[in-house]
Amino acid sequence: MAACEICGKKPQFGHNVSFSQKKTNRKFLPNIQKTRVMRNGRLVPVQLCSRCLRTMSKDAKI
Repeated sequence: MAACEICGKKPQFGHNVSFSQKKTNRKFLPNIQKTRVMRNGRLVPVQLCSRCLRTMSKDAKI
């Protein structure tokens, strides 16, 4: 499974809880996006979560 290359966010596990309180396993998947980022003057492909991508675009506007 994919993980964010900046913050390390990856899938987490938990339970679906029905009305009868029966618990079944489920996965919480992070919103991983494949994008390219400038590093050392070159475009490098990376996998980032949407939160890190949003933060990077905010920092680039300054």
